[in-house]
Parts: sequence; structure tokens; C-alpha cells
Amino acid sequence: MTLTSDLSPTRRALLSRTVLAATSLVVPFGQASGQPARSPLNGAAVLTGSLRSSPEARLIAVYHAIAAGDRQALPLAASLVRDVPGFQLGQLVYADLLLSRSGSFPGLITVTDGPPEVREQLQKLRAEANRRLNSLSEMPPPGTVPEQLLQLAPNVQHVVVVDASHSRVYVFEHQASGLQLIRSFYASVGRAGFDKQVEGDLRTPLGIYHITSRLDDQQVEELYGIGALPLNYPNEHDRRMGRTGSGIWLHGVPRVSYARSPYATEGCVALANDDMAYLMRELEPRRTPVIIAHEVKWVKPDALSAHRAEFREVLSRWTEARSHGDRAMLQALSTRDFQSDDGVRERPLKTLLGAGTPTPRNRRIDLKEVSIFRWKRGTEVTVVNFAEVVAGETRGVVKRQYWGKEQEAWKLFYEGVIG
Repeated sequence: MTLTSDLSPTRRALLSRTVLAATSLVVPFGQASGQPARSPLNGAAVLTGSLRSSPEARLIAVYHAIAAGDRQALPLAASLVRDVPGFQLGQLVYADLLLSRSGSFPGLITVTDGPPEVREQLQKLRAEANRRLNSLSEMPPPGTVPEQLLQLAPNVQHVVVVDASHSRVYVFEHQASGLQLIRSFYASVGRAGFDKQVEGDLRTPLGIYHITSRLDDQQVEELYGIGALPLNYPNEHDRRMGRTGSGIWLHGVPRVSYARSPYATEGCVALANDDMAYLMRELEPRRTPVIIAHEVKWVKPDALSAHRAEFREVLSRWTEARSHGDRAMLQALSTRDFQSDDGVRERPLKTLLGAGTPTPRNRRIDLKEVSIFRWKRGTEVTVVNFAEVVAGETRGVVKRQYWGKEQEAWKLFYEGVIG
């Protein structure tokens, strides 16, 4: 007789609960509670990390085999442990299956069992198991986008969305049919949670960020695994809010381990090395946005049409004023503490406006490759990326603007050149 077929339904359920720490094992791959059914792509590729054979996908397959009484549960677990020895959840499920086969399965282990360090580690493993399995029922419904994304420029190929409270990183690809979810990864965030405020608070920041560069394994310590993608934290909104700190990255994990508990970093977002390798290969620095939210709200693009139209009108007025050197309008659309950074030094509003001489008609500007992101957490901010192209020219300066709401009116508080 095989292992799982020897088990009674009650005993099999006990094993399932032990391994998963009360996480349900029977969520169908093709369903999501309270959400539309996923497409075949969403139901397969995005649940499996960077590869269909990723350790996370294999672990989920073991969980389902246990719940279903499938005789392949033990061989699947043994294969996972052999191939990825640092994956502690894989080791845990394999050990429980072996104990069950020996007849000495101890019953449902609780977090009160064993020394304090063992209980703490067990709690972390269970939290990680819960987060990984919950992703089956928390996938974004098809055709939805994060509410922060109002408009995406054609030259932006990917958008990364970090759902901090669910320990999940989603990768979207900009396709002809719109934004499509192509990958989903388990990730760890700061040990103290999220919403970073000051340097050293061990929290992951929340906001709209962009990847600034790429660091391979020769440029980072072993703590960060195979490499890292630094983010532009603190961004100009963070600085305006008095937030401090630096060195916030998407990065890998030490090669001796596969992943970490949900809250394990000093403020970065950490992924398994195979998942991080995918991100480093696919994502383009200086152009790829990274949205980090406490809990992502997924909406249909049409639901954002009012916000999109409102800000496009504001941006159009600013472009007209900039083209014609309309000092009064530019001043009306800017905050008192507006700063402009041309890549050499920051300049106040009066320097940007100059003497107010109208720009010649043949120097009219157009905004190309425009991306618009909306952030609302306490204060409301809009981040805009674009290429400022002078009429008659084919290329322009790539810039980023930050706008804030003041008394229900949008005001520009920062404009800078993207290096």
C-alpha cells in the first residue's frame, strides 16, 4: 500500500493541517474565492514563479496530493527536498510524510510545543505556508490593474506590483491587448512591516517607485543572493513628507536558503533567487515602475477613466503654459516650494520661469511616452513620466514630475530629469 492511500480521511486531514498550519489545501487552481475564474495563463504560469517547475509550484503540488490522498505525495516531496535542500517548507512537509509512513505521526503540532526558538521558527514557517497557499485565492481578477495605474506609456514593457500585506510580487506585461499578468512570486518585506518613515525602522516603503539600476552577484554581498534591483526610495514625495533612509532594493536571498518568512528584511523586498533572476533578466532599469501597496486594490481600467481624464486636462494646461512661457499659469499650477532638477542642480520656480518671455512658436513642446500613476495614502499625489520633445525634433529630455492636491487643485511640486 502507498503512503497516502493507507491514511484514513481523518488522518490525512490531520497531516494536511499540520503541514499547512490550518491553511486550506483544496482551493482549486481554476477558481478564486469571490473573484472571476482565472484564465489558463493565470491559472498556470503566474502561480509557479519564474518556471513551471519552480519550488513554489512543486510545493503546492505536494499539498494538493496530500489533501487528495494521492500516492505521489511522498515522491514529490522527496524530489523537492533533493533538488532544493534549502527550502525549509519542503523539508517540513517531507518530514511529516515520513513520520506518517512510520506510524509515529505525533498529531497536530502546536506553536506551544518545543523550545522557544523552535516555536518561533515553526510560526514563521506556518506564516510562510499560509502566504504561499493563500495566493491561490488572492490572484488579481482577469482584466484588472492596480488602482494606482492611470496610464502607461507604450515604451514601458513591465509593471511590478508588490502587495506587501500578502507577501506577493506581481509582474505585468504591457501587451497589445493591454496589461497582462504574467508572473507571481512569494516575497518577504521588512521585519517591522511596511510604511517606512525613518532610516533604520526596518519597514518597507509604500509608494510609486522606479528601478534605478541593476546589481549582479559580483556587486552585492551574499546576503542579497544573485543580485538586486535598487529603487528610487526616497522619492520626491517621500522627501517632502520627511521620510528618510536609503538602499531599498528588490533582491535575492542567500544561496543556502530558498526563501524567508513574510517579515524578514531590513526594509527591502526579498525573493527567491530563481525568481529574482527572472526579474533581473526581464525588467528595464529607469523605466520599470514598482508599485508597493499595503493591500492592492484591483480595478477595471474603465474605473479609472475619471481620474485619468482629470489629470490629463491638468497636464495639458501645464504643457500649453510651458510652450508659451505663460508665467502666470505656470505659477498657478505650481506649489510655493516647487523645485526643478535638471540633473546638475535643483532650481526654484522663479529660475524655471525666467523673465516670462513667451517661447517662440517653433519651440512648442509636446509630451511623449507619458505614464501617469496616482497615489492616495493620507495625501494624494500623482507621478508623471514623459519625454519633453520640442517641436521639430525627434527626441527629447526624459523627465519625472510629482503633483500634489492642495485645496482640491493639482499643484506641481517637483520636476526632474531622469538620468
